[in-house]
Amino acid sequence: MLCENGEHIAWDANPAAGTRKTLEIAGVEFPFRYCPPGTFTMGSPASETGFWAFRETPHSVTLTRGFWTLETPVTQGMYKAVDGSNPSAFKFGKRFPVENVSWFHCQAFLEALERLNVAPTGFAFRLLTEAEWEYACRAGTSTAYYWGDAWDDDRANCGDCQNRDAAPSAVGRYDANPWGLFDMSGNVAEWVADWYGEYDAAPQTDPTGPESGKYRVTRGGGWMGRVEDCRSAARSACDAEARSMTLGFRIVLARKV
Repeated sequence: MLCENGEHIAWDANPAAGTRKTLEIAGVEFPFRYCPPGTFTMGSPASETGFWAFRETPHSVTLTRGFWTLETPVTQGMYKAVDGSNPSAFKFGKRFPVENVSWFHCQAFLEALERLNVAPTGFAFRLLTEAEWEYACRAGTSTAYYWGDAWDDDRANCGDCQNRDAAPSAVGRYDANPWGLFDMSGNVAEWVADWYGEYDAAPQTDPTGPESGKYRVTRGGGWMGRVEDCRSAARSACDAEARSMTLGFRIVLARKV
């Protein structure tokens, strides 16, 4: 059950899924939603439109630790508050997602956050793992999209939409998923922590992807992409140095391991 306000709850608690808690960093609000420990099926069935064999093989994943996920992609306002710059191609305003960032830009942003010393004791900021991203995107659902199996033009900013924005939209313009997370489908795709690798059907616990690779995983589709790329299980991969006006990122606040 979605909990809109958890400001009275400690960061190290295990509240209801979707509990909202905020940090203020350099005068900018960073809202987070809680994703509890759990088990889900990662990947998609072969019957799902857009299924890609080997890339989306269904398998059971157990996440043993809860984590706080940023409610939206990192915005231009958030990025500038931490880094002092705005690398976006579309400098539309502080409520728009930052884009045109490489995976290494994401790491530099996290390092800048670390230097601000604003994380609660025992916690650290980082990118989501690929498994965490899909778990957070699904938010307890098992359908192709978190709203169902059929695409809905009114639920996301996607290149195939009849009412497409033809550019990134302000974060939160479209409805959130059941855990209160916005823009998990469409708007901008998001870098995650993992190297890209193919799946098999073996169950996994707290997976972090291959130890090395050629490309880093991106998730979530985007404003120039196809509807199939906005599915909860859809995967893409890019060179870590790549920059694109369709690619941003989201961070989590998680207990240090």
